[in-house]
Amino acid sequence: MTSPQGLTPRPRIKLAVVGGGSTYTPELIDGFARLRDLLPLEELVLIDPDTERLELVGGLARRIFARQGHPGRISWTGDLDAGTDGADAVLLQLRIGGQAARNQDETWPLECGCVGQETTGAGGLAKALRTVPVVLDIAERVRRRNPAAWIVDFTNPVGIVTRALLTHGHRAVGLCNVAIGFQRTFATLLGVTPEQVELEHIGLNHLTWERSVRVAGKDVLPELLAAHGETLAGKVRMPRALLDHLGAIPSYYLRYYYQHDTVVRELRGKPSRAAEVAALERQLLTLYGDPALDEKPELLSRRGGAFYSEAAVALTSSLLGDTGDVRIVNARNDGTLPFLPDDAVIEVPATVDSAGAAPLPVRPLEPRYAGLIAHVTAYEQLALEAALLGGNGRTTGRADGRNAVFSALLAHPLIGQLDQADRLTDELIAHNREHLPWA
Repeated sequence: MTSPQGLTPRPRIKLAVVGGGSTYTPELIDGFARLRDLLPLEELVLIDPDTERLELVGGLARRIFARQGHPGRISWTGDLDAGTDGADAVLLQLRIGGQAARNQDETWPLECGCVGQETTGAGGLAKALRTVPVVLDIAERVRRRNPAAWIVDFTNPVGIVTRALLTHGHRAVGLCNVAIGFQRTFATLLGVTPEQVELEHIGLNHLTWERSVRVAGKDVLPELLAAHGETLAGKVRMPRALLDHLGAIPSYYLRYYYQHDTVVRELRGKPSRAAEVAALERQLLTLYGDPALDEKPELLSRRGGAFYSEAAVALTSSLLGDTGDVRIVNARNDGTLPFLPDDAVIEVPATVDSAGAAPLPVRPLEPRYAGLIAHVTAYEQLALEAALLGGNGRTTGRADGRNAVFSALLAHPLIGQLDQADRLTDELIAHNREHLPWA
């Protein structure tokens, strides 16, 4: 990964953040402030329908800019069209249904013996069904006003959402913080700067492996595993023996696949992550309302999204600065993984410039990776088809909608059993009826 410090500064720009009232936003603002020479914002607009949260988050954002001497203007609005008008790039970080919907995604699948998680399994499908239509509407409204604007998607499930955007012809790139988190971890363990660490990061969003870690052209992954295997296993919450067997480091999301039943037992015995985050958000919003606070609070590190700001600044700078730097992003496959359709979205290193993201060539994938990637890609295609039902004024009957949801769940490698898929389909529809036009 190329360093953000290696970017060429460009003329001042306008950026809009949809979901700007998120408690994540101060992390993003802090990155914009620290890396202002790389992404010289003249104007930043936070957009969110929740005006109360916007006031709290926006006020803190202005104080962070002031403390760090950033000259850019920060404003906020609930008006999407006004907020994105004239924007060079629009960042998406929205959550349809809020933490309440996430809590459902993480709980009702457990009743069926399946992982409850917001980005994979039945919960992930529910989130995709709620999110894709809204994101496409936002993107179309942005395109009408700013045909050249880039959309940077951080909204989960990133792979499916990005595929929806690209399928509909939008100028979009998907972004996740898993890769940059690994880069920072490896750099610390190796005693080098993050900019010296190059990852062979391969797979789909939330389904990736680090197959090599290069410093000065040398693969040091074997050394990392030998010297720090227990530490790395602890970070991904999987056994050291698995990492040694793979000779690679899986994303911690692979735990839902490699240790599914163990995870289900764990999740059944504790509050949902959504409940934990909701409690954190209440504390954070109280802190954000303190007029003396002018930096992101330490508590925000427990919210998740580490290094999100650095990744967002780097990617946006590459897109708007036409740099051709290498970033790890979610982009069209276009033959990179020959066993996937061209329009599949993969998460790999890519050159990023004003034309978008072009994945770099990758070494052939071993069956233990390729098989699971192909399986999940098939599910994602079916999930997208289900998410698009009833869109653009099309009439879809409830039976067709149910069949589409059932097909996606039956195809998912974490489900795949008739009785489970059938029950999960009914649960998903019951918990998301207000978001499904055909239901």
